[in-house]
Amino acid sequence: MTIILIAITVAVSFAALKSAKLMDQLQFNASKIVYKKEYHRLITHAFVHASWEHLFVNMIVLFSFGRAIEFYFKENFGSKHIQYFFLLYFGGILVSNIYALIKHHKNYFYNAVGASGAVASVLFAAIFFDPWNNIYFFGILPIPGIVFAGLYLVYSYQMSNKQKDNVAHDAHFLGALFGFIFPILLNPMLFETFIDRLFRTI
Repeated sequence: MTIILIAITVAVSFAALKSAKLMDQLQFNASKIVYKKEYHRLITHAFVHASWEHLFVNMIVLFSFGRAIEFYFKENFGSKHIQYFFLLYFGGILVSNIYALIKHHKNYFYNAVGASGAVASVLFAAIFFDPWNNIYFFGILPIPGIVFAGLYLVYSYQMSNKQKDNVAHDAHFLGALFGFIFPILLNPMLFETFIDRLFRTI
């Protein structure tokens, strides 16, 4: 599942990076979604990226934590793990851009690309299942997942309010929240398991 998503994303991103026309047709544009009813953009923007670096970072994170989610979902949901994995990923794509859709629906010039919202969902779902597992920040510094989650949310929220760069921090924030909540929506009893794992280690 993870490999399939990565393969499709790399292929589409490669094509879009070579074709400005294709990039324009697939990227997120709230105005075109609302007024021109180009609803495909709600999904397709996650399969194109602004640069090779952007693509590489997202796919590395997806590869690392997507495989973990495959294991956790199979362990907890059995035969439905594939469907739930794709619900998590595509749900993350949709939920992460709700705010941007509302905020920028009159801004014809606002565009966004990348799988960051969906990848954040996968990352935070993995943290939910194993909150104390280390996440290696920049591939070097080990940080307990639950600590990283708190720092990530605070940073994303603050940067979203400042709006000083071209990064969709609001999408990161919403995608992360969705990923954390999604397993609970599937099985509310899992929240008790999360609390148990969280405080058992303290």
